[in-house]
Amino acid sequence: MATNAYAIPTTGANRPTAIGGWTLTGLTAAFMLMDAVMHVLDPAFVTQAFVQLGYPAALARPLGVVELLCVIAYLVPETAVLGAVLLTGYLGGATAVKVRLEDPWFLFAIAIAVLIWGGLWLRDRRVRALLPVRR
Repeated sequence: MATNAYAIPTTGANRPTAIGGWTLTGLTAAFMLMDAVMHVLDPAFVTQAFVQLGYPAALARPLGVVELLCVIAYLVPETAVLGAVLLTGYLGGATAVKVRLEDPWFLFAIAIAVLIWGGLWLRDRRVRALLPVRR
């Protein structure tokens, strides 16, 4: 039996649901990858933001590498749940910092975490079984 090298990995989801899940996953991963790359490149505005948030500027690169590894884990189907858990923790830290500073944008990190889990929920039957929607 021949396999299609371009098939969308569905992990038990029907094709339209899997496509929606991978689309949502791609959008959130693209945003997180952009953020990670900005931390690794460490331009002046990232250094300034770290100082304003009360963190040493030297932490930008290490945090960018951690974020990058979490996103990679999220994109690999075999480690996607681990990646989602790690990204949720990462975004929880971002939320805590914003709440501490009384910044109303703390909801943005929560929304990204919800979208991360939403993409995984759509593309993986096992996650849907773990987190069912009751009717």
